[in-house]
Amino acid sequence: MATTKNTTNEPSTSGPGTAPPPPPVFTDRDFWHGSELDVGAYLDRLGLSGDLPPTLHTLTAVHRAHLAAIPFENLRLLLDRPIPLDVPSLTDKMVHHHRGGYCYEQNLLLAAALDRLGFTLTAFSARVLAGGDGRPRPSTHALLKVEQDGSPWLVDVGFGGGGLLEPFPFVDGHQTSQDGWDLRLDRISEVGEEEWLLRSFDGKEWRNLYSFTTAGNLPQDYAIFSHYLTTHPRSPFRSRMMAARTIGGTRYSLTDTTLTVERVGRDRKDSGVGPEQEVRELRVEELGEVLREVFDIRLDQGERGAVEERVRGFLGV
Repeated sequence: MATTKNTTNEPSTSGPGTAPPPPPVFTDRDFWHGSELDVGAYLDRLGLSGDLPPTLHTLTAVHRAHLAAIPFENLRLLLDRPIPLDVPSLTDKMVHHHRGGYCYEQNLLLAAALDRLGFTLTAFSARVLAGGDGRPRPSTHALLKVEQDGSPWLVDVGFGGGGLLEPFPFVDGHQTSQDGWDLRLDRISEVGEEEWLLRSFDGKEWRNLYSFTTAGNLPQDYAIFSHYLTTHPRSPFRSRMMAARTIGGTRYSLTDTTLTVERVGRDRKDSGVGPEQEVRELRVEELGEVLREVFDIRLDQGERGAVEERVRGFLGV
């Protein structure tokens, strides 16, 4: 087919460089909705006050205080209640009603707080490897990356199996101790090139906690993942009661009626001894008191009875 050549001096109306710039992909960039957080009540819940500029010191203080104050737990599922992930609902549950939550709830609440305080963050998803048999699992965990003074830091207040106490440098091969808990981050390539693995040392060997990629996630993604975890019949969140809390060198975990307390300190670390572990079997009737005294989870009488009934069903008693 013959073509006609433009011999005039008029600019071409087609071809590279002539189209207008494309519009933004998303019209709403308020991903974390920090403005919807009752930040004063949140900081009161954490026991923090005063000026909190977006610095590493603030990031560390918020991370540690959140982890100590707001426990990991799945009791809402045992009560057959929905788990909304919007910021007002998260604030109402974990701040105003003095309850805890699991990873999506915890880290989305933290994301809103960090956004409100002026931090820049990205959300990741992770494959939980702790307690596994080496076979791949789906990505069902949430964590965050925060940029501070040009350096990236990992933050995560929602991992119930032990993990970060405070922000962790996002650096390949970095290894450190946080209040006696040894942690290490490595870049791996089991599934893809941009893949990372967080490990913890139990005094004898390194234990895989979770792997993750650096593809960014949004609350809308977490809503899909959360729906799977809260509705799938084989979800571990529907087949047992779980609660966990970490305060410095002491970790508390409750699975049904088994209460485990792990303690680690400088003296034990220097001697090459792993965490001191104490395991206690509770009576079902003790659960409400232990949840309140150890995990600071406050159930009313009806909730307490419903939780006890579900745990009896899990245990077949």
